[in-house]
Amino acid sequence: MSRTKIASVDPHSPAQRAGVRAGEVLTHVGDHPIVDVLDYKFHTYDSRLVLKLQDGEGRTRTVRIRKEEGEDLGLNFETYLMDSARSCANKCIFCFVDQMPPGMRKTLYFKDDDARLSFLLGNYITLTNLSQREIQRIIDLRISPINISVHATDPVLREEMLKNRRAGECLSIMERLAAAHITMNCQVVACPGINDGPALARTLQDLSALHPAVESVAIVPVGVTRFREGLHHIAPYTREQAAALIDQVEAFAADFSAKHGTSLAWCSDEFYLLAGRPLPEKAYYEDMNQLENGVGMLRLLLSQAELALDGEEAAPPPPFSIATGVSAAPFIGEIVDMVRRCCGKLEGAVYPILNRFFGETITVSGLITGRDLIDQLRDKPLGERLIIPSNMLRSGEQVFLDDVTVQQVEEALGVPVVAVEAESGFDLVDAILGRDVAPCPAAAPMQEDEFYRYNPGARG
Repeated sequence: MSRTKIASVDPHSPAQRAGVRAGEVLTHVGDHPIVDVLDYKFHTYDSRLVLKLQDGEGRTRTVRIRKEEGEDLGLNFETYLMDSARSCANKCIFCFVDQMPPGMRKTLYFKDDDARLSFLLGNYITLTNLSQREIQRIIDLRISPINISVHATDPVLREEMLKNRRAGECLSIMERLAAAHITMNCQVVACPGINDGPALARTLQDLSALHPAVESVAIVPVGVTRFREGLHHIAPYTREQAAALIDQVEAFAADFSAKHGTSLAWCSDEFYLLAGRPLPEKAYYEDMNQLENGVGMLRLLLSQAELALDGEEAAPPPPFSIATGVSAAPFIGEIVDMVRRCCGKLEGAVYPILNRFFGETITVSGLITGRDLIDQLRDKPLGERLIIPSNMLRSGEQVFLDDVTVQQVEEALGVPVVAVEAESGFDLVDAILGRDVAPCPAAAPMQEDEFYRYNPGARG
């Protein structure tokens, strides 16, 4: 079955008005063959289009459409990509998926490495499974920005880390993309004694040479679970190692900023927590375009909460509790204290949840399971509601990583659960004050299980 077969047509859409029917296959837009969602989105942007369609018996017809420039046609296909997602060809020594316990749902074991998802959904790719034709298509379609998991620019080291003979081509591909003015945001999953120190210095130097095409670089610590039997030995960062890496990155950033007006590279919040150092101020993070990697996320949360409470005078809300990851708990506690100063009496508790499922070295909220919530909160005073960050849940659904549902947690703990957008200090303040919080937006279908979005060190 063709992946470009139309599953449905939105009512009152440009495609419906033009008579496009479900069951037809979209073969061309103008003279351009449609292979997948990138071709479709790029070539349907204009206001006047000619679609070539094929029915189930192989008969073709053309349809002319007029619409607003950039307006969606209103066509829906069997899959979001109009194709199968491309899996990762690497065997990264730090891969989080390889550290998953057995018996979880199949989608959690799928490793995507798809350039289309990088552009459309912000996923990170390693460039190791791109053909020359696909690289050229990125350039021809001006697909930008691209998010790239670099890890190391030394070709030999990168091949060793990714266990892929094509891994050493990364920098040359990036140079080709930079020459075509494709914007790139980069990520380095730092592993102690492997790609930090001198190796990181080389990586930052090589990437800085590609600025402004390389717009930002995030350095995040490797995530290490308790399920590493038979895998490459990697230890979590110690306090001293984390501090040394911060010093190295901040020194590079200060020098680069003095010359170019941007720091280019930032450490994730987790490094500051590991090192026991205060978070930088909000202005340090400039445009905060590495929030998805946990760079400046906690500082933004605090600053939004301050703005939400500016001039606020509210009556004490009903008693509540908040469950979050160990790393974020002190900052959530700060926000509760801010609200308390505005409301006077406030009955609320913040509970840091130890990650007994993956191991206590995992401290982010996005990898907390429903079972850990139930086990650790069962006998605690929870007030009239339990507030959790939405990144604990499967995107767009009411299910935790271990398939425990929100309803099951509510029944076990005897309180309603309120999920709040993880990055929003505004929503957290509203939830604490007992105000209605808008439901967290459902993600696009292909983001169904991107659990490692909330543990950047999980990415390959």
